[in-house]
Amino acid sequence: MMIPFKLDMDRAGLDAWGTPEDIGAETIEGPMQVSGKLAFGAFETPVSGGLYAATRGKYRVTYPFHEHATLLDGELALTDEATGMTVHYEPGDSWIIAKGTKVIWHVISPSIRKSYLAVNTDI
Repeated sequence: MMIPFKLDMDRAGLDAWGTPEDIGAETIEGPMQVSGKLAFGAFETPVSGGLYAATRGKYRVTYPFHEHATLLDGELALTDEATGMTVHYEPGDSWIIAKGTKVIWHVISPSIRKSYLAVNTDI
């Protein structure tokens, strides 16, 4: 199986996932809405992936999985709370975040969309 996520792909609708609180996060500035679509695996499987979107605002989350992601749309800044390091992302930029990392998401544009691969097992 191969699932492509490209910057010029169709922007199909995603499933409403609610607010950051509905995915285990804490809204800092909002209100915000999040959505997504699983394309591989399920939330409870060792590996899953798909698309995720969020509207403008800020939220804090402790990552429940290891993640590799690529920003497809929008402008985003991620801050590692332990180190204070903030990195600004634009479409095509990628990141890896380790499970347990406390991150502040700052969605700068009206919304963002990313593709992601999540690994739930410990390394």
